[in-house]
Amino acid sequence: MTEQDERPPFLYVVVCAAGIATDVGKLITAAQERRWQVGVIATPLAMNGFFDAAAVEAQTGRPIRSAWRRPGDSRPFPEPDAVVVAPATFNTINKWAAGIADTLALGTLCEAYGLGVPIAALPCVADALAAHPAYQDSLIRLRGMGVRFGDPYSGEVGEDGGRPAFGWERALDLLDR
Repeated sequence: MTEQDERPPFLYVVVCAAGIATDVGKLITAAQERRWQVGVIATPLAMNGFFDAAAVEAQTGRPIRSAWRRPGDSRPFPEPDAVVVAPATFNTINKWAAGIADTLALGTLCEAYGLGVPIAALPCVADALAAHPAYQDSLIRLRGMGVRFGDPYSGEVGEDGGRPAFGWERALDLLDR
């Protein structure tokens, strides 16, 4: 039995700057109920009030990562067994597909492909941005890399005046297939 077999699987949750990120605790709870240990990596913009960082750190028992570690610093998370990007924004999806690793979150996503771990993404992209050809090309490229996508979420107000629920648990279901 290896050390990895002895520990619960470790999930990286990459959080981007979208209003729905305020509820990322729902994903963490669902993952923990499925016996995942969770570490959160946030884009620098997401750290600017898009979710309650202190609550997330208390929930995971780990610091949120949003910046590169310095040489000589220990790794705060073990290697991932899977990665979820939720909410995945227009900017992150396009940069990721292009191989741009200018933030820790993007660098982690680019590296995860090379590690061969399952990756699930829940896009949160307005319809007008989703229509952009670069976004469509990015989805094709990332799907070709094996990224598993949930249904897109635009956050648009429905006819009833409410917004649809964001399918946080769907990301975990995508990892199971």
